[in-house]
Amino acid sequence: MSSRNIKMIVEYDGGRYDGWTRLGKGESENTVSNKLVEVLKKMTDEDIELFAALRTEKGVHAHCQVVNFKTNVSMKCYEIRNYLNRYLPRDIAVTYVCEVPERFHSTLNAKSRTYMYRVDTREVANVFDRKYTYYSFDKPDVKAMKEAAEHIVGTYDFKHLSTAKKNKSTVRTVKSIDIYDDGEELTISIKADDFLHNMARIIIDILLKAGSGELTPEAVGLIVGGKDHSYEPVPAQAQGLFLENVEY
Repeated sequence: MSSRNIKMIVEYDGGRYDGWTRLGKGESENTVSNKLVEVLKKMTDEDIELFAALRTEKGVHAHCQVVNFKTNVSMKCYEIRNYLNRYLPRDIAVTYVCEVPERFHSTLNAKSRTYMYRVDTREVANVFDRKYTYYSFDKPDVKAMKEAAEHIVGTYDFKHLSTAKKNKSTVRTVKSIDIYDDGEELTISIKADDFLHNMARIIIDILLKAGSGELTPEAVGLIVGGKDHSYEPVPAQAQGLFLENVEY
């Protein structure tokens, strides 16, 4: 039987994992991808290689991680989904499975990725949201954050706003940043063609510093443009970040 290309939508609570995958110096088996591979091997009796839209970092969650893999197994797509959800840990779920053309690749074919960050701005932090929000003791200045965001949208070399180690191109295009405040929670949505390691969380940190008055919108423009190297990149806390959407 010829190999099939299977696409999955996966959601997970990243709180207890070392990211989507962890290779190299800090290699770990406690990753979301490894949990999936373990169950897929049990199901197919094959060594499965997973391709994901984005490698989320330690502690980061996903509502919509897109994954594909090749297999010779003859199971129907709903059977694959049901098998995985039966044996995966409860903090990982496969919400959708379908067969796609051989050339589909979750990483290479993605046109954009969207991250969402949740900030709890209540007077008293919500106890039940603490694993999924960052608590801000002071209400951020949303107007200043939106002005700062205007300096980040565009195509720039984001190497100095990431912890990327590779020598590949670090130029990325941030397509939009939306900030919404309902009075109790602030949500920041960042859409880009792709993200470097920790890039989303460092952008969030810059926006929060603009909201607290530590950085002016103009200073943000100088940092993003590579003209101010005094800013020390600090990734925002991971638990508030979710991979929200991937477009193809």
